[in-house]
Amino acid sequence: MDDFNNFTYLTLEGHVEIEHYRYIYFTLCLTVYIMIICFNTLVIFIIFRKKHLHEPMYIFIAALLCNALLGSTAFYPKLLIDLLSEKQIVSYKECLFQAFCLYTYGASEFTLLSAMAYDRFVSICKPLHYATLVKMSTVRKILFLSWFLPCCEMGVGITLTSQLQLCKFKFNRIYCDNYSIVKLSCKGTSLSNIYGLLVFITSVFPPVIFMIFSYIRILCVCLKDSKDFRRKALQTCLPHLIIFINFSINICFEIINNRIESKQIPHIITIILSVEYLIIPPLFNPIIYGFKMQEIYIDIKKIFRLHFKQAQVSF
Repeated sequence: MDDFNNFTYLTLEGHVEIEHYRYIYFTLCLTVYIMIICFNTLVIFIIFRKKHLHEPMYIFIAALLCNALLGSTAFYPKLLIDLLSEKQIVSYKECLFQAFCLYTYGASEFTLLSAMAYDRFVSICKPLHYATLVKMSTVRKILFLSWFLPCCEMGVGITLTSQLQLCKFKFNRIYCDNYSIVKLSCKGTSLSNIYGLLVFITSVFPPVIFMIFSYIRILCVCLKDSKDFRRKALQTCLPHLIIFINFSINICFEIINNRIESKQIPHIITIILSVEYLIIPPLFNPIIYGFKMQEIYIDIKKIFRLHFKQAQVSF
């Protein structure tokens, strides 16, 4: 850091224990990133190409997958560059921007998952009012707020962080997050910490509480109805519930790991825990929806059959 003027650059020390296997990790991360781009783009393409999928449920799925692409693009390119570099450094402005993108991705994910829960709740518990409660104009407003509010919240948080005077310039991470940057400051972090806590409470707890409420109501309705109704409800709700539980657990691991920083846990384990929410949901969400949602799965098979037949004809 002494070689840089005005404390412009920060050093990511999380790569230290994995540098001997950097090419293996680079290959794995590049493969995962390509899979994320291909899988998510395929499902998004199918949803927007097929008119019968232009319904609120599938539009929310497409929005969720778009959000995954945004979060992954904020994480993987920088990681891939660092794995091939001798020094893992990042400019302060780039570090703040990456933290802003990743926090926005996480907050938007919770908002979109709660919007999907609302769609399922109305569809199952109030089917006669579905057309009036979940109109396309309502969907557009929800999607706008799903990204606009997190951007505003995180924008204020990152602005507060940018005003801090740093006295340390190294942190034990492989990517930039706001809390790690705040800890580099010598003093005056109270406002940033309080605001960060408020953002966490307002971004996580309302969606989680609403999700729990929605699924309790859905469960009550399903228990009173027929087996066929329960099977159909389970078919549409189970993928969403799996994704919600998985993402919530990953976020909890990341928050706990970042705050506790136990030295008893091997460094490689802390790295894995810190990136789970950036690897598992973006990779498995399109797989879960692509193969568990019958309507999407049928269109995926049609596309691959068509291309297979065209390839046979060309030969």
